[in-house]
Amino acid sequence: MNFFVNQNIVIHQLRVEGISNSSVLQIGSAGIIKPLSNLYNTGTYTEPAPELEATQGDTTPYVPLAPPT
Repeated sequence: MNFFVNQNIVIHQLRVEGISNSSVLQIGSAGIIKPLSNLYNTGTYTEPAPELEATQGDTTPYVPLAPPT
């Protein structure tokens, strides 16, 4: 069975408060959304990065994180 959807969407303003790497912004309808994740070695590195030297007792993250919900 085939299912066809015809839509006419007019957007005058779209405000997106936040989006992350795994977010999907969908306007209208879609049959199938397939996830895709690519990891590229653009720097031609041949070995892992050195371990981070943290000071003892320092728990401040190096990347700002959202509070847990």
